[in-house]
Amino acid sequence: MKVRDIAYARCGDKGDSNNICVFVYDPEHYPLLAERLTVARVGAAFGGLVAGDVVRYDIPSNHGLNFVLTGSLRGGVSMSLRTDPHGKAYASLLLGIEL
Repeated sequence: MKVRDIAYARCGDKGDSNNICVFVYDPEHYPLLAERLTVARVGAAFGGLVAGDVVRYDIPSNHGLNFVLTGSLRGGVSMSLRTDPHGKAYASLLLGIEL
């Protein structure tokens, strides 16, 4: 099962950081997501795309997790040469993580 099978994601950027919020479709899946979608797993999936830390904030009241990827935009959206460095591509990568 992949994250996308039980959740959807929204992305945002600020400066040189990107954040990805992941929310489960069914609140019953939140404990599974919180247990298995760890900082280590997200960090491994993004590999060299993230120069800084991966920080996770739990949002149990909304059945979601927020991951902040510091140093992931290579200077910020307007400076980066990456294709879609701040949106759908990062969310898609996270949603493809195997649980």
